[in-house]
Amino acid sequence: MAERRWVRIVLVASLSACLLSACTAALPSRYPQPLAAVEGLLPASDSKNVLLVGQLGGATQAVALRGDRAYAGVGPRLAILDVSTPTAPVLLGRSGVLPGLVWDVALDGRYAYVACGDGGLRVVDVGNPAATVEIGYYDTPGSARAVVLAGRYAYVADDTRGLRIIDVTNPASPREVGYYDTPGNAAGLAVAGHYAYVADFARGLRIIDVAYPAVPVEVGSYDTPGWAQAVALGGHYACVADAWAGLRIIDVADTAAPLQVGFLDTPGYAQAVSLAGHYAYIADAWAGLRIVDLADPTAPSEVGSCDTPGPASGLTLAGQLAYIASGNAGLRIVDANDPARPAEVGCYETPLSARGVALSGRYGCVADWHAGLHVIDVANPAAPLKVGSCVTAGRTEGVATDGHYAYVADGSAGLRIIDLARPAAPVEIGAGDTPGYAEGVAADGRYACVADAWAGLRIIDLANPSRPVEVGFYDTPGNACAVALSGRLAYVADGSAGLRIIDIANPAAPREVGSYDTPGFACGVALSAAYAYVADGHRGLRIIDVSNPTAPVEVGFCDTPGSASGVALAGYYAYVAAGDGGLRIIDVANPAAPHEVAFYDTAGTASGVALHGGLAYVADESGGLIILRLFRGRGQRHWPVQEH
Repeated sequence: MAERRWVRIVLVASLSACLLSACTAALPSRYPQPLAAVEGLLPASDSKNVLLVGQLGGATQAVALRGDRAYAGVGPRLAILDVSTPTAPVLLGRSGVLPGLVWDVALDGRYAYVACGDGGLRVVDVGNPAATVEIGYYDTPGSARAVVLAGRYAYVADDTRGLRIIDVTNPASPREVGYYDTPGNAAGLAVAGHYAYVADFARGLRIIDVAYPAVPVEVGSYDTPGWAQAVALGGHYACVADAWAGLRIIDVADTAAPLQVGFLDTPGYAQAVSLAGHYAYIADAWAGLRIVDLADPTAPSEVGSCDTPGPASGLTLAGQLAYIASGNAGLRIVDANDPARPAEVGCYETPLSARGVALSGRYGCVADWHAGLHVIDVANPAAPLKVGSCVTAGRTEGVATDGHYAYVADGSAGLRIIDLARPAAPVEIGAGDTPGYAEGVAADGRYACVADAWAGLRIIDLANPSRPVEVGFYDTPGNACAVALSGRLAYVADGSAGLRIIDIANPAAPREVGSYDTPGFACGVALSAAYAYVADGHRGLRIIDVSNPTAPVEVGFCDTPGSASGVALAGYYAYVAAGDGGLRIIDVANPAAPHEVAFYDTAGTASGVALHGGLAYVADESGGLIILRLFRGRGQRHWPVQEH
């Protein structure tokens, strides 16, 4: 997600106006002009000529609790759950799509204050969970990662831009009244009295006097050995979740001279901490929940733990229960009445996280890395619905469809073949274990070609889908990430080795016939006529003339603001999944002079894109599945969005 800040607008307004005028004058009338007001279109800072149609799923990074309701982030939305029966949480409602991932939530009355990454601080009216509405926001200059309410102020940990103090007396119109630019990356905070305690990543714990919000000043600090992610206060101690350095206990009785008095190295990556009684509860990423006895702060000891199916990144406590934000595994509810034997008693599983996507008729097939393959009914793209799932043995990286089969690149588990004849009950019918790490796949009915990382290109015979057999391979010099097929040729995006062109006419003896070493890291490839379009990591989109496969040559390129990882084609347009840069749409009518004409800055990390029926389906990792419609001009004519 690109940084989009008002302070930059002030600095570059004149230059932007000149450039916009020049670019608009230079574009022929067939190119889209920015739409000033289309219902559903996000502000120009977030998109251009792109309409958000639907969204589903995402990772859970944060949770807050009030009474018998839990407020959990699900990708770029806030979900409200009835947890009066912890064993069976019920969804009451959810917010609209916010402009960033939900990293933290604070509650006051009928309002939820959401730390929304690059979307800043958002204020959502949750008085009626079935009809939530965003009523106000403040676009902080950094990336809002945590929020605490105290009195009339919201204190925001704003990553590279430190501590921001926002007056929320009028929730509809929050305004910044002061800030302190910490030396690190503000990731978490706690407030007590007139001090804010900031977990400042590589710069440890910073203590800021906020007695005068307009002029906050640092009064003390302690440089922890790890990367301070979060902080909780108990008595005169600050407990810091310090990433790989575990839990650090800091005596802050003297705010000018804080001192570490104890620590415990947790087995995971400490991301959040909450306190209850003399226990600390730690969200320890892949090591789940860890419970630490602090009766003696100088000698903390772990007394219990509970694994979570996804990485534990946030938590809150209510009585004997711990509510844990567990990434793509959603919200997990753990009974810690006996700290020595905590156990999960309930969960709310979020629909999906999206690593890759392919379409099959009215259904989308989403590769979910940790959770296998999901089947999504997109007949109504404004309300996509998960109808089925199939858990795979590995890490689901990519997917291709052919007929009623889905072919899954399943990481260390190789190729998995899923029968989609019954979308509500997809079932694995065959598997072929490849020697590398399956990252991408393409299929043409008889054969599947697997991009198998360090093991190159593997060719699998699909004559009997229940017994796929490898019949040949070609060991590419790089890291095979993706593959596209055209006739007897396979085009492999081979990481640092660029584009490799493999003749597979004889599947048992494939041979390289040509290559082009792109300047970046080739992650994705798509084909159209005589050209190969390569998603080349931080070097954007590269266009390679492959009319002579033995001597491919680059004819044009277009830099993208993120890391280009996937590409799909329709008409004269290339749709590039550009990581933190979201979806970028590039006009390639003249391959020698490609240029961006539209974009949508997704909340997560755009890693793949598929096109069908006038829509672009973006796999946005922690942001879930994003469905977009694109426009050509003021008449709202659709651009070509039908994949070659």
